[in-house]
Amino acid sequence: MNKILVVYYSAQGHTQEIAEQIAKNLNADIYEITPKNIYTEADLNWMDESARATREFNDKTLRDVALSDINIPNWSEYDTIILGYPIWWGIAAWPTNSFVKAMDWNNKTIIPFCTSHSSGVGESDKLLKADANGGDWQECMRFYQDAPASAITKWTDTIK
Repeated sequence: MNKILVVYYSAQGHTQEIAEQIAKNLNADIYEITPKNIYTEADLNWMDESARATREFNDKTLRDVALSDINIPNWSEYDTIILGYPIWWGIAAWPTNSFVKAMDWNNKTIIPFCTSHSSGVGESDKLLKADANGGDWQECMRFYQDAPASAITKWTDTIK
């Protein structure tokens, strides 16, 4: 049996709720990606051109988000990583990219999932795979931000 770790970034709690359900369904460990400078509600106001996330979207050089800690105990023991993130402007939220760039993905199967109210997966999974420079990347699953438990279970049943 593979050892599974659910890793997720969640700015508003939607991805966290789904990640916790996935971890429960798969009896997996869980790890939250946390930026050093947490995004506030004002930072995430997509309609405000001066909001942090909007500035970062408009200037790619600002998207290298420092993370508080990426020291995952026993990282090498995990065979499968379920990687969750919200979609921001059609791509993965940038803290996710920072995490992916920092980790060694060799000998890992990565099964990504994303959350969004209206956007699809877009190129998010392909861009993360390119950042990872390794690993066996599987097809990304997209969940609505308020996905019912039955939809999550249906998906996790395909992973067991």
